[in-house]
Amino acid sequence: MAEPARPGVEAGDEELLLLPDSGDRERSWRLNFDGFRRSEHQEKPPRGLHDCLGVLGPGDVVAEYYQQQVEMLEGFNEMDALTDRGFLPGMSKEEREKVAKSETLAIRLSNVANMVLFAAKVYASIRSGSLAIIASTLDSLLDLLSGFILWFTAFSMQTPNPYHYPIGKKRMQPLGILVFASVMATLGLQIILESVRSLISDENQFSLTNEQEKWVVDIMLSVTLVKLALVIYCRSFTNEIVKAYAQDHFFDVITNVIGLVAALLANYVIYWIDPVGAIILALYTIRTWSATVLENVNSLVGRSAAPEFLQKLTYLCWNHHKAIRHIDTVRAYTFGSHFFVEVDIVLPSEMPLREAHDIGESLQEKLELLPEIERAFVHLDYEFTHRPEHAQAHDS
Repeated sequence: MAEPARPGVEAGDEELLLLPDSGDRERSWRLNFDGFRRSEHQEKPPRGLHDCLGVLGPGDVVAEYYQQQVEMLEGFNEMDALTDRGFLPGMSKEEREKVAKSETLAIRLSNVANMVLFAAKVYASIRSGSLAIIASTLDSLLDLLSGFILWFTAFSMQTPNPYHYPIGKKRMQPLGILVFASVMATLGLQIILESVRSLISDENQFSLTNEQEKWVVDIMLSVTLVKLALVIYCRSFTNEIVKAYAQDHFFDVITNVIGLVAALLANYVIYWIDPVGAIILALYTIRTWSATVLENVNSLVGRSAAPEFLQKLTYLCWNHHKAIRHIDTVRAYTFGSHFFVEVDIVLPSEMPLREAHDIGESLQEKLELLPEIERAFVHLDYEFTHRPEHAQAHDS
């Protein structure tokens, strides 16, 4: 008699299940998920109407669930590799150095291009007087200064001062971004106010001569083509910073096109198109930067890591040493661009101090090998019935 399908799984979907491998495996004190695998033979269900409308169907929900399970197992396998080898698997040292040089070249090219193209757009703004082009130039200024913040942060981190900055200077980046955001918001609001003033004014003061139009078109088209080439180049990398540059270059392409089209339409059709285009670009810049501000605020206030990341840390801690009896607490929270981790583990009460210390210190070093973690703190205890350490006080 066939086994009934599990709840939420349609009949015939058994190939999606995580099945244990055949054969006996040696059991140990460690958690081990090597016996689970995902079937290699899967047929993607046919696309339906809900797929076209962007709505998840029943099969999509099941597939998404099992995809999460596969990603969880991949994370556990990564932690197993860290436990067994003492380092995360990846490229060789020579390959990492080669990729790092290419990524550094891409970042430098982007920064140099941003400076040169920003100067060209400033000239185009002066020659045309177009509010839309000025708003596009403001967006380029945002990219230029944000790149400078990243460079300054990286330079500061290379010169640590353990006496004045005992936990490092990585929080200078989000702080610099927050300060810069207030300046950018002020400039964006100023452009919006000037555009509104131009709209309610009865005077049509916007017009371009043939020479001014030629200069503006040539500069803006050249800037757009260079930015488009940088988008294609930077998207060939996997580094998150380089991919962020690619996204900024792509946004610049959009703002340049909107600014140029608004200026030309205002010159040939009706003048109010230029201030309307400027308002659209200014609102777009403020919205984009506001999202960046919220992200950096969350990194400074100590937001908890995702549950999937906490699962990986718990798995790593439990498999660290067979003397660990319980895991009392696992916390990971943002403190700048990386995580701070707090772990409370329970060891036998009769264990010598030296042995307990070595277990805790080696676990701390292992946790700090993860690229997402800046600092890890391991607390050793002999029981777990007490209240969690550093519990927040509540008003009675």
